[in-house]
Amino acid sequence: QVQLVESGGGLAQPGGSLRLSCAASGFPFSSYAMSWARRAPGKGLEWVSFIYSDGSDTYYADSVKGRFTISRDNAKNTLYLQMNNLKPEDTGQYYCAKDRLWVPSLNLNALDAWGRGTLVNVSS
Repeated sequence: QVQLVESGGGLAQPGGSLRLSCAASGFPFSSYAMSWARRAPGKGLEWVSFIYSDGSDTYYADSVKGRFTISRDNAKNTLYLQMNNLKPEDTGQYYCAKDRLWVPSLNLNALDAWGRGTLVNVSS
């Protein structure tokens, strides 16, 4: 059974940092691309970042490019999202998701397993 469990969310001040983690189990983690997505209050789901199964390449939404870094540790079955220079508009529920293949789909509809999310609140 695929399980994805996010952690690391919380309250941060504008300009601050948070590091999200996603512990994966129930599937061969190193064989699949992974993604972070988020849902801001009152808005739809948007993808934030994707990473290849081996971590060799990454993709970012324009809204987070240069501030967020996705990474993975395949030995630990863990996905990360380092978030720096946080802005109030980064507030939302952040989800870890598994892609269908080793290469990122860049498509939220192609993600076939989701965690329950962790809440990030950026406020002064």
